[in-house]
Amino acid sequence: MFALNIIDSIGSSYNTMLIVNSILGIIIFIMLSFKPIYYIIGFFFTRKFKPAKKQHKYGIAIAARNEEKVIGHLLDSIKKQDYPQDLLTIFVVADNCNDKTAEIAKKKGAIVYERFDNDHRTKGYALEYLFDNIEKDYKRDSFDGFFIFDADNLLKKNYITKMNDAFDSGVKIVTSYRNTKNFDENWIASTYAIHWLRSIRMNHRPRSFMHLATNIQGTGFLFAPELIKNGWHYTSLTEDRAFTADAVVQGYEISYQDEAEFYDEQPTDIKIMLRQRLRWSRGHLLAFVETGPKLFANIFLGKLLIKNKQNVKEKLSKRIIESIRHRWASFDTFAQLLPYVVLNVLRWLLTFVIVYTCFCYTNGFSSEYIYEHGNWIIKICSLIFGKLSFTIEPGTRALWYSLLTTLIIRVIYRIGVYIANMAIAIYVFLTEGKRIKKINIKKKILYILTWPTYDAIWRLTMYVALFKKVDWKPVPHNSAITIEQIEN
Repeated sequence: MFALNIIDSIGSSYNTMLIVNSILGIIIFIMLSFKPIYYIIGFFFTRKFKPAKKQHKYGIAIAARNEEKVIGHLLDSIKKQDYPQDLLTIFVVADNCNDKTAEIAKKKGAIVYERFDNDHRTKGYALEYLFDNIEKDYKRDSFDGFFIFDADNLLKKNYITKMNDAFDSGVKIVTSYRNTKNFDENWIASTYAIHWLRSIRMNHRPRSFMHLATNIQGTGFLFAPELIKNGWHYTSLTEDRAFTADAVVQGYEISYQDEAEFYDEQPTDIKIMLRQRLRWSRGHLLAFVETGPKLFANIFLGKLLIKNKQNVKEKLSKRIIESIRHRWASFDTFAQLLPYVVLNVLRWLLTFVIVYTCFCYTNGFSSEYIYEHGNWIIKICSLIFGKLSFTIEPGTRALWYSLLTTLIIRVIYRIGVYIANMAIAIYVFLTEGKRIKKINIKKKILYILTWPTYDAIWRLTMYVALFKKVDWKPVPHNSAITIEQIEN
């Protein structure tokens, strides 16, 4: 009897929960409603940079763990840049290596620091160690900027020249065009490749064009040493997200140089992919917890209207414009970090799986629910085959029917999203086709069909990451492809 009273009590709140659920849905929708504007801008525009007036001095930082198969190819591509080599200094941290990574890097002319610390294994810790040693031996501020690369990267011949054009314009953080050297190795690699190109079109290009802050994505970026004047302390599972959020909090633009192109290697093994994606998802959640409050505070409080040493001589109107830009960039980055997929599934579980099924136990179940909450697939089926019409009297049977129906509707909804997401892969192939390697039509069709698994896996790993402790583990790289093979 006590259990029945609880079910009745929960079910009686269904209409209230529908209202709360709708309000939360509207808030999330409003927070993400600007995205289509970005997509339109990104289709037509990206920020352009004039040729640099000065060739700057750069340090190149590479964190490598057992990368003997690929690091030599990266260093060769750096040595073949059309940029003065005397202005480039390559630093490699051989992090917990038990292969010939350090030996190969030294032979290729890099300054190598070896690190052995099994208790602190993330890439962020390796970079922290590297930048501490650079400060000790060379001084970080003796360089105008630092590049970050992964050992599997390959740079096009004019990469640094083009990045220098952007850096010379005054931008303190610049990311670049991320291409994939093993795009067509299998469908797993293709999902990553399409994702990076989607990010370019839908995130980097519009944000850079509007002088906002796009997001750093692990590798292929350049920043001024002032950002790490107190050292590199971004040591979480996803150091790139933490670095991005912290830079935005401080008011920096993060721009994108479309003409600077590099390649990297994507995973091809399902176990490695799931392990990496789970780490990213856990890191995403931690980054939101760590920096979300600061970004949220910046939206309302800002800081650039207050006169300081940098802007004391600027006109009030310029400071107001900069304050608006800074606040919007903070909101934009906050919206990127907000784990809305988790919020949405919690809304669904609470409102429809729990409260609605209790409601049906007390009031009965009607087939009209299917058509009220179904997506376009259900509506098309109802037009073709007609609506199913039935009701179930209150009781246990109604509860189980409502639960089963809710789950089926959710599965059909996700199938509809999966089908719709195929359009993104088509969009990428149409807009970026000239810059990716030639792929035959059969493989393109396969990659279009399998591409939506990328976002589906992201959702699943976000749910798992809420409860599972995640350790950082390296992703193996085995590709023997060189930059000459790609360019030829």
